Amino acid sequence: MKIHNSRLVYSTDRNISRKKSGKVNKVLSRSDPDHKKVIVALERKGRGGKKVTIVQGLLMDRENKILFLKQLKAKLGTGGTVRQDCFEFQGDHRDRLMDALKKLGCKPRLSGK
Repeated sequence: MKIHNSRLVYSTDRNISRKKSGKVNKVLSRSDPDHKKVIVALERKGRGGKKVTIVQGLLMDRENKILFLKQLKAKLGTGGTVRQDCFEFQGDHRDRLMDALKKLGCKPRLSGK
């Protein structure tokens, strides 16, 4: 049994499906009307003075949110998470997120300057 491109190190389960490593496909399409009202904001309250960049308004299912978050974290070189219906990135990355979202066909706007 040959297993190539697998990230699995060890498993006792013989029926496990192995996930192939590779690049993540683009999650957003340029013509999707659901992504037209995207808000990018900076928050400091309740975080011990740390800055967090928030992206709201991207309508997609949980799995696609996680894939899209992975792409953006790699592009920004920072940590982040998905909370309820928004993305949170550590630090102030508003300008870079605005550029990245515009390239994907969204119309983001800044909030909370």
